[in-house]
Order: sequence, then structure tokens, then C-alpha cells
Amino acid sequence: MTGYASASSQPSAPTESSGVASPASAAVHTAVTVELRSVNGRFLDLGFRMPEDLRGLEPALRELLTGKLKRGKIELRINTQRDVEGSWPQPQSDQLNRLSRLEGTVQNWLPKAQPLSVHEALQWCKGGGAATEKLDEPAMEAARKCVEGLLEAREREGEKLVAILMERVSKLRELADAAEPMLPAIVQRQQQRFLERWQEALASTGAAQTIPEENLKERALNEAAAYAIRIDVAEELARLRAHLEEIARLLKKGGEIGKRLDFLIQELHREANTLGSKAAALELTNISVEMKVAVEQLREQVQNIE
Repeated sequence: MTGYASASSQPSAPTESSGVASPASAAVHTAVTVELRSVNGRFLDLGFRMPEDLRGLEPALRELLTGKLKRGKIELRINTQRDVEGSWPQPQSDQLNRLSRLEGTVQNWLPKAQPLSVHEALQWCKGGGAATEKLDEPAMEAARKCVEGLLEAREREGEKLVAILMERVSKLRELADAAEPMLPAIVQRQQQRFLERWQEALASTGAAQTIPEENLKERALNEAAAYAIRIDVAEELARLRAHLEEIARLLKKGGEIGKRLDFLIQELHREANTLGSKAAALELTNISVEMKVAVEQLREQVQNIE
């Protein structure tokens, strides 16, 4: 089932921009944003995209997702964004002194090394002396919120999907109802044709002159009855209706019904195929084709259900 959700979180207490707390230092807030994207799939396929310093969370995130989701291709992305008060870092004297000493040491050993630019110095002051923030808990908190949001989105989509599936179920019921009244007339007509061809075959071979008429008549009726049984599709229509009733019951019940629906769709397809192979009239053949189309539409939508 498709869906999208995102959530953000950040540490409860921001760190200071330098290793030593100072009133002049700029507080650094790191926001963690988690995004979840879900697309159709018969099995659960998880993918993770996150910064390397959060890669250790993958087992916990995998456990979280597998506990809540059963099917679909799921992609989880984690992004971090640092927001420094005052837009620019406020370099401290000890930072600049240390940076100057480091630059002098490098240029002593590498005279051709280019001097640091202002931008490079500011970038070093921004991140080089900053204390490492603990983002594991904010990331997990955002992930939990994101999963709940995704479940809500998928639930809304599921309600719409159930309406579509029930419409296809109603269509199949209508086709079964249209086919059933045709059966007696079609069977009788085909029996009559069978008997006419039987008589023609007897006349052309001369068997009627050597075999008693009563025996021929009894054999003809038995063959006609057997033929009628072969072309009668009442049993297939009854099973098809039973499968449709079960599908409707499962859709109303809800829950994890995707695999059971998969099985029932296979059974529907089998009955529609049998109806087409046994169809003794063009009307039944057309109904069988329409049934196969409706069943295939059901199959495509059922792939989206857990």
C-alpha cells in the first residue's frame, strides 16, 4: 500500500558551539527529520538512508518497522540539519589561536600550502570544536511519530481501496446473476444439437439398421445427459459466489487479510477460466471474459493490502 509520512525532533538541551560553555558561544540546535515512503509490494522490503553517525540505529529501526508493517517496499530516510543562532558561528579566541598554530605548522612542513580562507576558518569554528550531540533518541522519537503517521495515511487509503474492491465484487455478482438464467436454455439447446448430430452419424454409418432402435435411443439419451453435465456451469457459479461472499466478509472484518485475499482471487480466476472452457454459447463466453477482467482488477488492488 502506498503512503508517505514525515516527522521531526531535536535534542531537549542544545549543546554549545565550543567544547567549553561560554555566554558568548552560539547554541547549536540539530533537528532530525525522518521520512517514510511506502509503495506496493507483496512482501516487506525495507531500505534505509541515513547519516553514517546514525547507522547504528538501523537494527532498532528495522525492529520498529517490522513490528508495525507487514507488506510493501518501505524506504526510511533520516536527515539532520543544524541551525546556529545568529546564522554565523561566533569564533572564540582559543579556537582561532589553535587554528593559527595548526596553519603555521602545516605551512612550515608544506611551504606551498594555501592559507586558510575566512570561509574555511568559520567552517572549522562551526564544527571543529563543537561537542557531539546525542541524536539517537530524537531520531527514534521522530521515527515512531513517522510510523504512526504512515499507518494513519495507509488506513485512509485502505478505506478507499475497500470501496474499490467491493465495487469489483458487486460487478462479479452481477455477471454471475446474468449467467445463471441462461443455463437451462443453453443446456437444452446443446442437448438437442447433440441428438441431431447423433442421428446424422447413425444414418451415415448405417448403424440404425443393425442395432435395435430402443438400444440406440437409450444410448443417445445417456450420451446427451453426460454431455449436458459436462457443459453445465452451475457448480462453478455457486463456488464463485461463495468466494465472493468470503471476500466481502474479509473486507468488512479488516486486519491482515492480504494473503487470504490472494488465495481467494486465485480461486476466482480458476472458476472464471472453467466457465470459459465449458461455455457452450457465445453469451457465456462473453460473461467469462468480463469476469476475468474483473478478477484481474481485483488481483491488482489486492496486492496493496496487508
